[in-house]
Amino acid sequence: MWSSLPTEMKLAVVEVLDSDDVKSLSQVDRDTYIACLPSSFKNVKLNNLQALQTFVDNVPRSYCRYVHYLDLCTESNARTLALRNSSCAQEAHSIIVSSPALDILASWNVFPFTTVVQKTSSLCMLSERLVVAIAASVPDLKRLSLDRVSRSLMHAPELHGVPPYIPLVSGDENIPDHPRLGADLYLPSLLQLPTLRELVIRDTHLGDRRWATVPVKCKLQVVDLGSCFHENEDFNSICIQRIMGAVGKTVDEFSLTTTVSDIVFAKPSVTPLQRLRKLHISPFFPVDSVVDTITNLAGSPIENLSMQCYEDDVVDVCVALEEFLNRRVERGVGFYEKLARIDVSVTSNDALSPLGPDEVAECKEAEQRLKELCRDLRLASRFSRTIPPSAASRLARSSGLVMTRLPAPGDGRVRSMTL
Repeated sequence: MWSSLPTEMKLAVVEVLDSDDVKSLSQVDRDTYIACLPSSFKNVKLNNLQALQTFVDNVPRSYCRYVHYLDLCTESNARTLALRNSSCAQEAHSIIVSSPALDILASWNVFPFTTVVQKTSSLCMLSERLVVAIAASVPDLKRLSLDRVSRSLMHAPELHGVPPYIPLVSGDENIPDHPRLGADLYLPSLLQLPTLRELVIRDTHLGDRRWATVPVKCKLQVVDLGSCFHENEDFNSICIQRIMGAVGKTVDEFSLTTTVSDIVFAKPSVTPLQRLRKLHISPFFPVDSVVDTITNLAGSPIENLSMQCYEDDVVDVCVALEEFLNRRVERGVGFYEKLARIDVSVTSNDALSPLGPDEVAECKEAEQRLKELCRDLRLASRFSRTIPPSAASRLARSSGLVMTRLPAPGDGRVRSMTL
């Protein structure tokens, strides 16, 4: 009965099975094995350097055409990295370029070939030169997410040996010039990728002044820029405002981690964020600056305002949003007139430090007051709870399929990258 089904029906059945069932079903016969390939290799997770090498050695390169999600986590000890550094990058790159259907690439320390020349409490091994070279090599890249990228000594020599001692990497000079970007493989060159629509950069130094001068060839719609914890609030604010000024004309959704001034963004006739409809504020944003910063972005037609916070900050966040809404009423027509909803996402405290009964009651009371105010102003609102980032990270790492070669009975385009 099964063997007589057309291939299309077999594929439809395989698509609704979980990974363990797919693996079992694939061993029925050769035709079934082939029908299981698209689902078997749709989500690939390689936990370490050994798994990466095993994949390269045993999985036919043609199978990469089925890969949509690739998770490369090659963390290892320093000695292993030193022995494997150059081949690691080559092997990972060979998988990426062989995966035309790849939608999401998530990687942690997958290219650890550079040398940290300024040691800090947080060392990262991902060079900006390599990141930009890979991103620029993708013909139709639409979404790019970067996390903990290190500045290259080649592009930021002014940072070497001076406080606050930003992590720099050397040894990436051997990355060849890119056909489109040449030797300009610094982070601001990402703005020259014409297909890019969503850019996320977190825990990365954004102090390169070329963000304001590089030709902008992309039309970014979603931007999420995190702060560099090595720098102070004022410096991070200047850096983020510089990038906002360069790309803001097309941005529809923006995630904010630092304060912004009212000089550029408060007036509709001046602000570069002329299309900004969705504003997100991160849980690390200084609560006492919430009201002023939201006010300073009044030049944009913001419709949705969302905030993330921890349980400890719920009361303060609610009070800040109430103050902002009262200011909106006082200023009248023209001030946030398009605002339609406010959402608050609360991250629960770690299980080791839960809130006490009185604190929980105070949070609920603050939430209720804000909800009632939103209702009175005819604004939609929603409070939601999320798991802590550490738990979410563990969950993300554990999801997906850890791939080895399936036991054979015999013998595109990348649109989104997370680095």
